[in-house]
Amino acid sequence: MGRMQGYGGRVVAGRRSASRAVGIVAAGLLAAGMIPAGANGATTTNTRDTTTAASSAAKACGISAGSVTAAGDHRIQSFLATKPITRTENRFVARGIHSAGQPRLTSRWEYAPAEEGGSVSHEAVVALGNVLYDSGYLVPRGGGTPYKYQTVIGGGWAPFSAVEHSEYTVAGRQLRVTDYGLRSDGTLFRWNVTSTNGKKVRHPSGSAAGFGAVKSMALFSQTATYDAFLVNLRGGGLYTVRIPTTSPMKPIVKKVRTSTWQGFETMLTARCGNSGTLLLGIDKDTDSGYLYAVGHATGASTIIQSLGKVPGTFADQVNFTWHSYSDPLLFGE
Repeated sequence: MGRMQGYGGRVVAGRRSASRAVGIVAAGLLAAGMIPAGANGATTTNTRDTTTAASSAAKACGISAGSVTAAGDHRIQSFLATKPITRTENRFVARGIHSAGQPRLTSRWEYAPAEEGGSVSHEAVVALGNVLYDSGYLVPRGGGTPYKYQTVIGGGWAPFSAVEHSEYTVAGRQLRVTDYGLRSDGTLFRWNVTSTNGKKVRHPSGSAAGFGAVKSMALFSQTATYDAFLVNLRGGGLYTVRIPTTSPMKPIVKKVRTSTWQGFETMLTARCGNSGTLLLGIDKDTDSGYLYAVGHATGASTIIQSLGKVPGTFADQVNFTWHSYSDPLLFGE
């Protein structure tokens, strides 16, 4: 398999070299739209100002990668966009969430921090074999045995290769919930989700063919009028797919790169700054992850800054992104 461009990187040692390396990261994040121009001296050439800007950006710009182990446990690995990249977490979130070997697909998992004396809630849409579920669990604050719950959504999911869940929430008010599924024949489906008396109902709201070359897809934007995905193709291309909320469903596809992106079996995303995105690509052939700073997508002119290989490995077969309900909405395109 061909190696992605920008995978490599020299580790810089020493105080002066380390400051220079952090400055390079700052410049890359600034170019990608992740540091507002002029913030904390980011646009100056002063080393101290640039380092301060980069440190501020690094603290804000992180991504949490989740996975389901062969035993059905949930893990988390979190990374900051420093130079070199820093892994800040590597632990189990909860044990025995699924039966061994059952999960095939999962949307991103969202969690709500525990209030005093309460539990941390975790929720996602998960395909176990041929059946799709609303899945979740509560973990007591400070740890303990999780309380698990799940509701059947429906069968027929054996031929699907991806599922995603998008909630558009403003000031704590949930305004739109949309689910997506990619079937192996290249058909992308959409459902609008409503809730009455605590019961969720999914309403089919369109489909589109022509996505048979997609290898993986990651949620990239969530706005009042559209969701967008970043997808990589088996032939190496990288594209954005914008899906307006209007009906009939008419995706808008734009080319970002033409080659070198075929090596990632999974892509994970997190917002960084006003309109930037951290992208973590996972190569299952080597169980490795590579981090990128992606500017607000503008087609082929989109800025993509390689930040290098992340510490740690990704040997688990099912991977997803962890998101807090308080995280800002994605705005990659």
